Amino acid sequence: MTDPVAYHRRAGRHVRHVWWPMWRRRALFVVGGLAVGGLAVAMAKMADAAQGLFHGMVTMWPWAPFVLGPGGFALAAWLTSAFFPGAQGSGIPQVIAAHHMQDMQLRSKLVSLRIAGGKIVLLLLGLVCGASAGREGPTVQVGASTMFFFGRLEPHRQPGLLLAGSAAGIAAAFNAPLAGIIFGIEEMSRSFEVRASGLVLGTVIAAGLTSLAVVGDYTYFGSTSASLPIGPQWIAVLVAGVICGLAGGLFSRILIVVATGFVHPAGRWIKTKPILFAALCGLGLALCGLAGAGSIFGTGYEQAQTILRGNATLTPLFGPLKLFATALSSVSGIPGGIFSPSLAVGAGLAQDLAPLLPQVPLSVLAVLCMTAYLTGVVQAPLTSFVIVSEMTENHALVIPIMLASLVAQAASKLVCKEGVYHALSTQFMPIQAPKALATDH
Repeated sequence: MTDPVAYHRRAGRHVRHVWWPMWRRRALFVVGGLAVGGLAVAMAKMADAAQGLFHGMVTMWPWAPFVLGPGGFALAAWLTSAFFPGAQGSGIPQVIAAHHMQDMQLRSKLVSLRIAGGKIVLLLLGLVCGASAGREGPTVQVGASTMFFFGRLEPHRQPGLLLAGSAAGIAAAFNAPLAGIIFGIEEMSRSFEVRASGLVLGTVIAAGLTSLAVVGDYTYFGSTSASLPIGPQWIAVLVAGVICGLAGGLFSRILIVVATGFVHPAGRWIKTKPILFAALCGLGLALCGLAGAGSIFGTGYEQAQTILRGNATLTPLFGPLKLFATALSSVSGIPGGIFSPSLAVGAGLAQDLAPLLPQVPLSVLAVLCMTAYLTGVVQAPLTSFVIVSEMTENHALVIPIMLASLVAQAASKLVCKEGVYHALSTQFMPIQAPKALATDH
């Protein structure tokens, strides 16, 4: 006969062996999500404070950007290359590269607590100096780095953890949970990973709840109720998609060409003099700020919001200047994202197109152009239209902005064959040795 005591002991060990790892893994994703949500909220508040400090200095000393821009960019670029290599730019290309790596040591050079800390500090330094940069992209790298740290308990789940951290970062940064999930699927993994889907969802929920508990229920740009009835006004969808898609593709092309190098003495000079090049980018930023009456500095959130509300008094050059200023900030080598500035560029282009489409409300045109320009930059139409939909809470424009994002993607590909994040991620991936040619013996 079977000893009942021994039987129950074996059954208990079996239950612990099967269920404990599963619940530990789920707890890991939830705790990590809470941490990412808290960091995203903290980054948002610190970024606002950094921008406030910059504007305060400019109010006291109007020519401060001509000192802060070159000096701050040079300092940030030097600190990044000397102490935090892998923290430059938005951080999303690094996470994409890390997600496809198998070697843990190589991953740790792109996602780690050291990288996350440097990313936050240097992002704030850039914003104090007036950089046209956003915090959402950096939040993705910080989120992935946080989950990489927790992933030491589950090394075999690292790709899923990085995916979850990235999705949670976007969800908490924009207060847009659905956008975070779509971003994780479309942009980070370019596939639907069934085994990781539930854990990603749990992480996003945890990060979203943290943001909700700290800052409350809010919509990033507020709510808009404007609509676009079917009719001649729908020409705005095509116009916004084509023009903003081409502009977004041009922006991406600039970033990719400068980052990957180009066959020209100027390209070699940039590679050999990165600190001086960063200083020149800072000077260019200051000149853009002078031409734009100070409107192009920072994330561009306030400017985009005023255009959406229809009461903006910005210069007609705001859109093009913001595009150029964001390109300068991005290619300089300092940490900073392009999500928020891209939305501001789209809103600025809408302001310029408004006189050509007087029958279309500016708020509607702004939503279309923001979606189209962001799509043109990242070539991820699902992510773009979901982000803008959640940020404006406008369900009446879902179909128009979906169509605008598809048109924009096609237009962008005429200028740039690949989205900026995936194109830039290749520079962080190890070079594969060519396979030896097979020979017959």
